Amino acid sequence: MRIVGGSFKRRIISPPKSLPVRPTTDLAKESLFNILGNIINLNDKTVADLFSGTGNIAYEFVSRGAEKVLAVEQHFACVKFIRQTAHDFEMNQLTVIQSDVFRFLKTGTQVYDVIFADPPYALNNIPEIRQLVFEYKRLKPNGWLIIEHPKSVNFSESPYFHSLRKYGKVNFSFFHYTEVAETSHE
Repeated sequence: MRIVGGSFKRRIISPPKSLPVRPTTDLAKESLFNILGNIINLNDKTVADLFSGTGNIAYEFVSRGAEKVLAVEQHFACVKFIRQTAHDFEMNQLTVIQSDVFRFLKTGTQVYDVIFADPPYALNNIPEIRQLVFEYKRLKPNGWLIIEHPKSVNFSESPYFHSLRKYGKVNFSFFHYTEVAETSHE
């Protein structure tokens, strides 16, 4: 696994094989950040990476200029790995917290320019992530939510849905939080 773009490009990430994760492939990650690069300038943006796992996506956001990145992960060994990697790479913009994502979305107060969520594909309540992000107003106006999910999940009729991109078994649903969308979904 490697960082595919930005100031940390080509840095290798070597997580222990014992971590309970399914990292986003380099091809899908590169495609994701090509899309993001066309719709948002990540410089000076705040980002939340939910179900962060190895921190793969969080490191990429830092590498591409995000001002602050919060990695949210429940598994202690993953949290420890992300903290160590951020320290080793001197990524001072990256913070990691150990928390259940659903509890975090309900109880936090911070709002973000971008929220990326990569839940376990076997999770049966993946659509709840989108619901909580908008119900608890966790995005800034004009913010983006991206959820990585299996093909069995369909968000196309959901409020704020923007587009779906497929890369092999990886599906990214993009949601755009705009004031126009807000008034049309009340």
